[in-house]
Amino acid sequence: MDAFNSLMGGFGTALTPVNLLWAAVGVLLGTAIGVLPGIGPAMAVALLLPVTYGLEPTGAFIMFAGIYYGAMFGGSTTSILLNTPGESAAVVAAMEGHPMARAGRGAQALAAAAIGHFAGGMIGTLLLVALAPTVADLAVGIGAPDYFAIMVLAFIAVTSVLGSSRIRGLASLLIGLTIGLVGLDQMTGQQRLTFGSLQLADGVDVVIVAVGLFAIGEALWVAAHLRRTGGEAIPVGRPWLGRADVRRTWKSWLRGPFIGFPFGAIPAGGAEIPTFLSYVTEKRLSKHKDEWGKGAIEGVAGPESASSASAAGTLVSMLTLGLPTTAVAAVMLAAFQQYGIQPGPLLFEREPDLVWGLIASLFVGMVLLLALNLPLAPVWAKLLRIPRPYLYAGILFFAAVGAYAVGGEPVDLVILLVIGLIGFGMRRYGLPVLPAVIGVILGPNAEQQLRRALQISDGSVGGLVGTPFSRTVYGLIVLIVAWPLVKKALARARRRDADVEA
Repeated sequence: MDAFNSLMGGFGTALTPVNLLWAAVGVLLGTAIGVLPGIGPAMAVALLLPVTYGLEPTGAFIMFAGIYYGAMFGGSTTSILLNTPGESAAVVAAMEGHPMARAGRGAQALAAAAIGHFAGGMIGTLLLVALAPTVADLAVGIGAPDYFAIMVLAFIAVTSVLGSSRIRGLASLLIGLTIGLVGLDQMTGQQRLTFGSLQLADGVDVVIVAVGLFAIGEALWVAAHLRRTGGEAIPVGRPWLGRADVRRTWKSWLRGPFIGFPFGAIPAGGAEIPTFLSYVTEKRLSKHKDEWGKGAIEGVAGPESASSASAAGTLVSMLTLGLPTTAVAAVMLAAFQQYGIQPGPLLFEREPDLVWGLIASLFVGMVLLLALNLPLAPVWAKLLRIPRPYLYAGILFFAAVGAYAVGGEPVDLVILLVIGLIGFGMRRYGLPVLPAVIGVILGPNAEQQLRRALQISDGSVGGLVGTPFSRTVYGLIVLIVAWPLVKKALARARRRDADVEA
């Protein structure tokens, strides 16, 4: 009860007029910046860090929290409407959200995303209040073999569920893993696949890959078929969620936080893995499997809820251990240190007003985000009324601006075009795009954790399954791989029994 009493005191801090103003400013700025491809929440917080030096710490961090959540929703907006993810956490939203938008249901997809962010943020922040010390203790005990097992689970899950065949999913994953190899080897410093270019030594940024595969690939695909299909505007449709939509999504909104929060809290976590796993989970549990890939609303609601809860989870390790698990948390840690404050186990004792005011402001920010974006969903969706030649010309422009903003190097535009051509080829041959993005995001981390696990075990492969957690995860992987084979065997057996009876 002490935590909830402290939270009530935090609301007293967060609900002062000045702090409410900073929360609203943060949500507005975050949403506006998140809409721009390539400028995600981490860059938004980093750009605005100098602006807040004149503020007192509590107001500054309340505004940062608003920027964080607002930018996450803004990234989902462009992901759904334009197939252009603003950041890596918004990649999954494009899988079902963009087909919904093309079918005239963009407003419904945005509403499902907004409510998903609200539900995920609220539940995730409640879990932050109740479980922060416990989750932090568990996170400390997770080692390299466990991280590697989690990433292998993500690879297997995404290649076995997406696309028309596992072979195509695996081929797409290998493309992503290959792109992820570009740059310097993190442990030896040797160049890999850089072709002697110093600009490629830092690797290919995941935002450039996501924007190239999704936005540029989509724009080239549409351009290739525009003469055949015409350039008519996409209809907006009715601007609200119907009862059938709510019945299909409410369970997804509630399931997402319990997938997203733990992954946000563990070191090397973030929103990428839980959004993918939430997507896989919702597809497994869906009663409308024929709609997946064509605009299943559960594929927007669940991952967006998981993404928002993951954002709350990242604050657990950052506040209680001083350990940032995402780029945004790293920037916020730098901001804490700029004010002479060191996050860690003693932070809740030394700065209770700041910490509990920040946590309470997360609830306030969620309400403001929902109040702002739910009425604006039909307005955002009207972007789709722009005729497609002009719409995709605008997408190409903003994608190029976003890619250039990531590193400020002209070579990034060349990389963007090359990856866009790869995305076009993947669409031509029916390869799903998402496994490739997964490979780019998780491939380097998986390689690093694999090497660490093998170093710890002196090169013994048995070290990869040396913990109960890793053995449990590999057991899940075996089930995922074997279950379709078991289903086919059972179906064949039933057919044989039916033939015998006939």
